[in-house]
Amino acid sequence: MKGVFVLNLMFSFLLLLYPSTSFPLCTNSEAPFTLKTALKFCSYNGSSCCNSTVDSQLQKQFQDMNISDPSCASVLQSVLCARCDPFSAQLFTIDTEPRTVPLLCNSTVSTNSSQSNQATNDFCSNVWDTCQNVSMLNSPFAPSLQGQAGAPANSNFTKLIDLWQSKTDFCNAFGGASTDESVCYDGEPVTLNETGTPSAPNGLCLEKIGNGSYLDMAAHPDGSNRAFFSNQQGKIWLATIPKVGSGGTLELDESNPFIDLTDEVHFDTAFGMMGIAFHPNFTQNGRFFASFNCNKGKSPGCTGRCSCNSDVNCDPSKLGTDNGAQPCQYQSVVAEYTTNGSATQPSSAENARPSEVRRIFTMGLPFTSQHGGQILFGPTDGYLYFMMGDGGGDGDPYNFAQNKKSVLGKIMRLDVDNIPSAAEINRLGLWGNYSIPKDNPYSEDGNLLPEIWAFGFRNPWRCSFDSERPSYFMCGDVGEDLYEEVDIISKGGNYGWRVYEGPYRFNPTSSPGGNTSANSINPIFPVMGYNHSEVNKKIGSASIIGGYFYRSNTDPCMYGRYLYADLYSGAIWAATEDPENSGNFSTSTIRFGCARDSPLQCSSVPGSDLPALGYIFSFGQDNSKDIYLLTSSGVYRVVPPSRCNYTCSRENATAVEAPSPRTSPLPSHSNKLTPINLLLSAFLLLLLCVA
Repeated sequence: MKGVFVLNLMFSFLLLLYPSTSFPLCTNSEAPFTLKTALKFCSYNGSSCCNSTVDSQLQKQFQDMNISDPSCASVLQSVLCARCDPFSAQLFTIDTEPRTVPLLCNSTVSTNSSQSNQATNDFCSNVWDTCQNVSMLNSPFAPSLQGQAGAPANSNFTKLIDLWQSKTDFCNAFGGASTDESVCYDGEPVTLNETGTPSAPNGLCLEKIGNGSYLDMAAHPDGSNRAFFSNQQGKIWLATIPKVGSGGTLELDESNPFIDLTDEVHFDTAFGMMGIAFHPNFTQNGRFFASFNCNKGKSPGCTGRCSCNSDVNCDPSKLGTDNGAQPCQYQSVVAEYTTNGSATQPSSAENARPSEVRRIFTMGLPFTSQHGGQILFGPTDGYLYFMMGDGGGDGDPYNFAQNKKSVLGKIMRLDVDNIPSAAEINRLGLWGNYSIPKDNPYSEDGNLLPEIWAFGFRNPWRCSFDSERPSYFMCGDVGEDLYEEVDIISKGGNYGWRVYEGPYRFNPTSSPGGNTSANSINPIFPVMGYNHSEVNKKIGSASIIGGYFYRSNTDPCMYGRYLYADLYSGAIWAATEDPENSGNFSTSTIRFGCARDSPLQCSSVPGSDLPALGYIFSFGQDNSKDIYLLTSSGVYRVVPPSRCNYTCSRENATAVEAPSPRTSPLPSHSNKLTPINLLLSAFLLLLLCVA
């Protein structure tokens, strides 16, 4: 197998709701990029939010201020250049609206945070003392007084003392201390406290609660102890999840799925139902969505236009066949469905109609692999995110992932609540029934298709939003021959493929679609990952499975760590961010075992006490934030480490039980799960890639 980062309103809103988001991020909500040459005016090198053009603009703004005092000029230059800081999003966004200058460190501002010692520089007082009597044109400190009593009229040439009555007033407006929820500017580039790398957990303890083999899991939106499980063939089940430690197993009736879409889904090797997503208001509207593949030779509704078309300078007649398939014979689909329950009580529905309410998206695929397919609703914006691979072929030969007019190799962001008319859909050239969020990156980069949120992916497989910090949007991206990666996804970010495979330059074997120069892009490199050589010495293959930040109290020693895995080797990694909110991760493989009192017996790897998980297809998360592994051998849940005799010093100290999800109204069913047939497991094995 070839296994496979101006303010905008939405991001300001995100930071207001979830201010603890101090990983490197710029004021336009995009990730900082690596400078090829150091900035001349702002003196930043390495990682920055400013290119040479912005650097020149800041220099002109500074020169136009006409500051005669050298000491004040030096201070004001650093204040203006804070916009280039890799943490500028946190420096410039605070309280209820974007700031005109960064939050200036001020030790006199009261704070309850243990991090208040970061503000001892008292930079705000330094700015006042140095510049209070210095005249400047178009002062960046003036806009906040517009419309207020005492603001000078018809004058752009002012002193600080003209605008503010005292240092106290000035620093109340522009100063503040670093807290758990913000950082402040002390005249130097932002660095977060080094806390030391926390010791790795002793091990990950699992219990087996189901024998079925599933590809996706979604917690029930009603907050109960229920979840939906889907398989690749096209069925979705609604299951009741037993309480941790109860000895129970998944309660579902395999003969009675929530919905059966197998008549619509084309299932074969890398094809099938790729993902499910339930509307944030599902409990009121009963709407949910499925992402799957169809075969236009067998399904009348499989009618999307080909992704290889004149818009991207691609001629489908010149595409080579792949495993005997014709170009765009197979298509990626996102479709909307609804429950059969009462319109006022969709949460009580145990079944749904297999007939579509609406076809959201349909697109023909150039090859038979690497088409992603996961769908997720954003936890704060309510938009649907759709993960799409580069479409297949060795090394993305048509360079779709870097082509801004192609949706292949992209993460899309769609509004499925505001459906335009058919005429408007045709006019805009959309792929289906959705509208475009106004703050999508195309509003800042006119070369991008309006659907695109981020690009430069080979095959994003399993993405998640951190439940505590939704701005941490994590995606595993399957590599080609060398490297598997995890990325923090940011608006408009270019993640490098096929110019780069992870952090390495990639040299394609064929390029009928042309090449993209490395010098023409600012790629966002992965925050974690692994080389194929780390896992494929025996199995010959590697394919990453993106996971979740662990946010349950069930295993307190795992809390806050990001878990991800490899499909073939079964290896699991735990990544620790240090310092917290920095975007810097250290990773290590973590041993795992099966609880001695597991409800279902775990098969063991021959010659070892390790559980034989088989192939890890996906991770899941329930409403209690417990984490699940969906594998070819069954469903596993992370449980307290002591059940595997792993030591966790925090386990007893944090034994206070988290609130349980609401009791399910779903009647209990006998556990009728049976192991999936070996042939189907073999199909699932080839899900992400081609031999």
